[in-house]
This record gives sequence, structure tokens and C-alpha cells, in this order.
Amino acid sequence: MQELLVDGSQALQSGNNAAAENAFRRALALEPDSIEILNDLAIALAHEGKQSEAISLYERALRIKPGDQTTTKNLAIAYFRNQQYELAWPLLAQLTVSTPDFQTLELAGLTLFALDRYRESAEYLERASRANPSDLTTLDMLGKAYMRSRNYSRVTGVFTRIMAVNPNSPAAHVMMGDAYDEMSREDEARNEYNAAAKLDPRFPGVQSGLGQIDWKQGKLELAETEFKAELANYPSDPVSNCLLGEILLKQEDASAAAGYFQTAIAANPKYKEAFLGLGRSELALDQPRAAVEFLRSAIALDPNYVQAHYTLGTALQKIGQSAEAIKERKLAEAIQAQQREKYANKLGAEPR
Repeated sequence: MQELLVDGSQALQSGNNAAAENAFRRALALEPDSIEILNDLAIALAHEGKQSEAISLYERALRIKPGDQTTTKNLAIAYFRNQQYELAWPLLAQLTVSTPDFQTLELAGLTLFALDRYRESAEYLERASRANPSDLTTLDMLGKAYMRSRNYSRVTGVFTRIMAVNPNSPAAHVMMGDAYDEMSREDEARNEYNAAAKLDPRFPGVQSGLGQIDWKQGKLELAETEFKAELANYPSDPVSNCLLGEILLKQEDASAAAGYFQTAIAANPKYKEAFLGLGRSELALDQPRAAVEFLRSAIALDPNYVQAHYTLGTALQKIGQSAEAIKERKLAEAIQAQQREKYANKLGAEPR
């Protein structure tokens, strides 16, 4: 037993995961209820890319010894790497109370980010950043969490912290550019993207960010050039693909546009605008049944997506489902009326 454990550990340390797996499997046959061996074997399997098998072993170890901290953390990491965020979060929530170290707090924040719980994500990433103030990856994700929750003053604070650690960070300038763009402060956003471009013209999001500003300002030829420049370096960038698809739709090239929308969705399956664009492309190609499918996907992501409801009404009308088409158009009108009322109430509540 001891010889097998030594062989497995040495193989694991040297990166020979297959040999480590073999040694730990033989050891486990001798002692099937050892949570230490189960963990070691699962680690070897995870290194080999066999995440599902690793997860099964961690779960088996926890059944033998419920609450074991090492196994709980290993299982949470395995769930995270396997994109099973809903399963990872309860384990991480426990660990942030019992063992709130940097790795646990960061992983909790990243998991919540993946679950679109951005405000909570920021809380844990803040705690992780306090534990390791110079970690730029954590600061970058913290800034993105604040931006997704529209807490722009905190984004500015994170930008300042990144600059204190690394004044030549193109990521920080892109993050700040995105924040200014969200606030409709296009000139300041352009300055930040240009600052990032000076540091690294190929950095992800630089050309895409500039393209989005040109897109909003109606400078479609410039936007198209920027998006193509981004895609030359990062072909799967969802924003550039989606907005380039929109430009092609305006140019009445629906077939080419559909390809860009599909790429955007492959990169980001929650990109509702890309689903809408693909639905509109299919309509332009006289494929209303295919359009219905994509438009329903957009609405599933955002039930109050007015444009998707209107366009779905058009697609349903084309396939002869008139009653459903009328229902979708009325629903779109009702949602739009609610949004206008909400906006008017907000304006009335603001100090003058």
C-alpha cells in the first residue's frame, strides 16, 4: 500500500497522470473506503480531463466522510471546471464560512458571476482582492462584476487599484472604456480604448469597443472596419460577430449575417441580441419557421424583449398562426407601455 501511494504521488508530481491513476486505482482496491486515496485518484483523473469520473469519486468520498473540507473543496473545484455552477455554489458557500482563503473566495465570486448573480459576485471578489490585493485577474473580474451590476463608481475604484498595481494594463483601460460606453460617455470611452490600443493594439475588446462607439454614432463603415479587425485576432468575439451581422442585415446580406449571429451565439449562448438577429436573418431569407425558433430563444432569455415579441409576431403570421401572432404583438405593446410608464415615473422621481 505504502509503495503504491508513493509511486502515485511521485507520478502525479511529475505530471505522469496515467501512471498516477494506475497506482491509485490499485491502492483503492486494497482500501476502498480511504477518502485520501479517492481524492488522489480523482485529482489524477481531473488532470487527464476525466472530470465526470473525478466528480463521482469526490462524491463517493463525501458519502464516506460528510463535511470533509478537502473533499468538499476538491468537489467544488471539479463542479466549477465542469461548468456545473449550481452544484458548485452551495459547497463554496460553506467553505467561505469555514475556510475563507483567497482561492475559495475567488472561486465563489467567479461561480456567482457565471450564475449572473453579479452583485453577490462582487462581494466575494472584493473579499478575495483584500486577501490578495495585487492579483490582477481578481481585480479584472471584480470590475466586470461591478459593471454588470451597473455600479460604475466602483468600476472607477477598481480601475484606480489596477493602475496602482500595473499602470500599463490594457485590460484596465478596456474595462473603463466599457463602463464609460455603458454610461453613454462615448468620448471618454474612446479615449480609454485608444489608451489600451497604445499599450497593446491586439488586446481583446479594443477594436470591438471602438467599433461599438462608431456603431452607436451611425458610422457603419468605420464600425465594420473595427469589428473585422477584432475578428482577425479573435474570430469568436461575440460582440463583433453580432454587430457585424447587424451591419450586413442593413446591407441586405442576410445569409452572411446569419453566419455571424450563429458564431456569436456559439461564443455566448445567452446573447439575446444575436438570437434576435438570427431570427430576423431567417425571416429575410424567407425561413419563418426557423425564425420562430430563434426568436423564442431570445424571449426565453428575456421575457420582456419587446423587439423579439414584435418580430415573433411577424414570423408567426407568415406561417399562418394568426392568433398567436396577434397575441405576441399585443404582448409587445403591453411591455412597451409598462416600460414607458416606468421610465416616466423614474424621471418624475429624479430631483430637478
